[in-house]
Amino acid sequence: MNFYHKYAVEFEEYDAMAKDFIDDDKIWDQLNKAANPSKAAVRKVLAKAERKVRLDPEEMALLIQNQDPETINDMYTLANKIKREIYGDRIVFFAPLYISNKCANNCRYCGFRHENKMVERRTLTMEEISDEIKTMISEGQKRTVLVYGESPETSIDFICDSVRQVYRTKVGKGEIRRANINCAPLSREELAQLKEVGIGTYQVFQETYHHQTYQEMHPAGTIKSHYRWRLYAQDRALDVGLDDVAIGALFGLYDWRFELMGLLYHTIHLEEKYNGVGPHTISFPRIEPAIGTPFAAQPKYAVGDEEFKKIVAILRLAVPYAGLILTARERPEVRRAVLPLGVTQIDAGTRIGVGGYRQSVGNMLPDKEQFQLGDTRGLDQVIYETCKLGNFPSFCTACYRAGRTGEDFMAVAKSSFVHNFCMPNAILTLKEYLLDYASDETKKVGEKAIEQYVEQMADPERKTFLRQALARMEQGERDIRV
Repeated sequence: MNFYHKYAVEFEEYDAMAKDFIDDDKIWDQLNKAANPSKAAVRKVLAKAERKVRLDPEEMALLIQNQDPETINDMYTLANKIKREIYGDRIVFFAPLYISNKCANNCRYCGFRHENKMVERRTLTMEEISDEIKTMISEGQKRTVLVYGESPETSIDFICDSVRQVYRTKVGKGEIRRANINCAPLSREELAQLKEVGIGTYQVFQETYHHQTYQEMHPAGTIKSHYRWRLYAQDRALDVGLDDVAIGALFGLYDWRFELMGLLYHTIHLEEKYNGVGPHTISFPRIEPAIGTPFAAQPKYAVGDEEFKKIVAILRLAVPYAGLILTARERPEVRRAVLPLGVTQIDAGTRIGVGGYRQSVGNMLPDKEQFQLGDTRGLDQVIYETCKLGNFPSFCTACYRAGRTGEDFMAVAKSSFVHNFCMPNAILTLKEYLLDYASDETKKVGEKAIEQYVEQMADPERKTFLRQALARMEQGERDIRV
């Protein structure tokens, strides 16, 4: 069977639609009406955002179009406040594992597109996956996102087998406890298989929400050229009970203002259809150069650093309970500038070349990579810096393994969840890292951070539990969680 026709029957469901939930003209009309908003109009939106409720598109449009330095600074201050109130000082760490760079698609901006002859194509074997995971575990990783090209070699059976391989690979007391998936849109039947093997979050990024740009970026005749098949990928996942889903856009393909509105409309669509369950996380990567990919070197809609700061802050204000993922695409100085504006997850110690964890320190495998990284520092360096900056590193996976996802997650996220669950689990997972993997310098700053947070804990029972759990960990026990 031709690979394009694999989902031909499912495509008909979306081809029959009169329209989808992204209305290009309506979005531009909302943005144009919001041009040059007054300080009063912006502050009215900020007053609503401070209540930690999702904004409406017209309200997001006002923040997007705001050019006033004073109220932009107010946006940044409030974004930081909301992030800390909902998520605390925690920054959750993960690292991606690229399983395959073979792809049937031909996206203009992607180093993996099938016409790119400068990339060495490779799909890891199960043994090679274990070798990569062992290296990641030995560096201290506990969470990963598995990344696959869209190819007959990476069928749903292969993906499920690779997830099982990740979970059964151990190094001493170390293991990967949560494997998220970033792969092509799948059918409901395939997504049910993913649910059975116990994945974490299912990520599919729309890349661009603008219909015409989407078609220009994704040539006809490839699976990825089907806009709605991709747009409704999260719906199909939620339909089969895979209730931890993620959305994202690749900034630089089209006007960043439109893409932000698209992300909000996607969130609203999911919340309205699935009883308040929206995206667990939102990603906002910028296009980075890639070998053999001229388009990525000078994108027409490149996003500057100041615009990037606005993107992060506006997402935090507009979708307060969603996790925001900042990746190692960005340079260290950009990450430091953006982190306070609402980011909840980052990757570190990242190698994105296929086979890169065993073969490369510093990610120097350009002929096996989808794009170039901006931050190639090791995990220990970033953990150290995170502590020094006053944030708290976490490797927590407790919510997913305890079933606190979907509606259950939203029910607890809007309470004192961060104090009762998130910070205690962050403390325990950081302690694991310090005991088993950290450098002496990182141990010092990490232990200081732990002591400060335990001492400040208001609940005496929780404080007693943590001190006892930390002592048990000193004696060799691991994977203690609330």
